[in-house]
Amino acid sequence: MDSQAQLDLLTQGVETLHSKPELLKKLEEKRPLRIKFGVDPTSPDIHLGHTVPLLKLRQFQDLGHTAVLIIGDFTARIGDPTGKNSTRPMLSAEAIRENAKTYEDQAFHVLDRSKTEVVWNGTWFDSMTLMDTMRLLARKTVAQTLQRRDFKERMAAGQDVMMHELQYPILQGWDSVMVRADVELGGSDQLFNLLTGRDLQQQEKQAPQVVMTLPILEGTDGVEKMSKSLGNYIGVTEEPGLMFGKAMSVSDELMARWYPVLLGRALDGSAHPMEAKKQLAGELVERFHNKEAAVAARAEFESKFSKKDLSQVELPEHQVSENPIWIVKLLQDIQACASGGDARRLIQQGGVKLNEQKITDVSVKLNIQGGEILQAGKKTFVKLRP
Repeated sequence: MDSQAQLDLLTQGVETLHSKPELLKKLEEKRPLRIKFGVDPTSPDIHLGHTVPLLKLRQFQDLGHTAVLIIGDFTARIGDPTGKNSTRPMLSAEAIRENAKTYEDQAFHVLDRSKTEVVWNGTWFDSMTLMDTMRLLARKTVAQTLQRRDFKERMAAGQDVMMHELQYPILQGWDSVMVRADVELGGSDQLFNLLTGRDLQQQEKQAPQVVMTLPILEGTDGVEKMSKSLGNYIGVTEEPGLMFGKAMSVSDELMARWYPVLLGRALDGSAHPMEAKKQLAGELVERFHNKEAAVAARAEFESKFSKKDLSQVELPEHQVSENPIWIVKLLQDIQACASGGDARRLIQQGGVKLNEQKITDVSVKLNIQGGEILQAGKKTFVKLRP
């Protein structure tokens, strides 16, 4: 594939690119580029949200380029404050090592292991002296660092920003220097850190890396960023049936947003939404398991769903925030309704069922024992737990 064709393919689905002419120039050098992606192993499992940059990294690999996967065993001890309104807790070295091993294994569900360099950034940071650290921190001013959006927002809200958090962008940027990255990938919330890497490389007389950011994947609720702590995630190692069922639970609107991010193509507007969703779910299962598992998961879902045997369908679970819980609040909690008024109308129209029994009283409070299936409208099904 020639350089322009590579550029056209690699820039599909990209949110920010600094810059397209620079990337084209690097591709025209006709050598394997070093594509950096860094992860802090703050949790053991990865979900679909994590795979968005990994899929782009695999795309580079398939074109003959080298993936450099940075395991942030040192930076995970600090914790990237990106998107957080409070300081992250520091993890122990032992917890980080355990998480990193699991994360690395799961990343190779997407990446080609033979074309991947795995590097731990403790390799260079652990050996730095305090004076080395001071010299590194002198590369950037406080005023520059405080331009980071989340730092500004926290300070404006009267929330603390700790001194060690201010150093994080410099540490991530120094990783780029150490591995001589040609391109760095990250989520759209990582832009400041990635640009810091460019600055540090130029100070070290290296060619600055191209910065490529990718969209943040919304979770199954269609509102928040996909997160295990929020329960709105699909894990890459989940059983095929559960993965298929969770994908089928998302709204049509979210499905349309997932298609280009996860499948690399726009949703066919002429396709029936149910069939399009089954296609999405099937392709995700096939990607992380195999074709046979995808076919079986679809058949099992269709069989149980058509028989209304929802107790046997793998559905997303929701832990109620209080027990008993007001039905109107519950519908809002599961993101089935945007407001209390919408929830009341859905109930009054007969669109809400608990274990196949219609709920018509807008004032009812439900005492959840565990395992009850709540249906809201024609497409939202969740299994409740206390």
